[in-house]
Amino acid sequence: MQKRSVQRGRPVGTTTYEPEPALAFGQAVRAARLERGIAQEELAAVAEIDRSHIGKIERGEHMPTLALILKISNALRMSAADLMSTTVANLQSGRKT
Repeated sequence: MQKRSVQRGRPVGTTTYEPEPALAFGQAVRAARLERGIAQEELAAVAEIDRSHIGKIERGEHMPTLALILKISNALRMSAADLMSTTVANLQSGRKT
């Protein structure tokens, strides 16, 4: 019996990007960062993420993975649950900043 090959990644044509939650999460990250007086460069360095990637996340241009969410929340010295709670609040308010 031959073993089936498994291809990594998403099937062609699929996407996990949804603009509303990505923007709401980005707003939560930016608000927490500014509240703490941290520059994007500093946040990126502490989280070990490229600064341009942090910018894309804050602008809602990128949907971060769970691993990135945990790195960002740790760098912001807050729980991922609190960061996600703010994200949900942003989604519910429909806030566009």
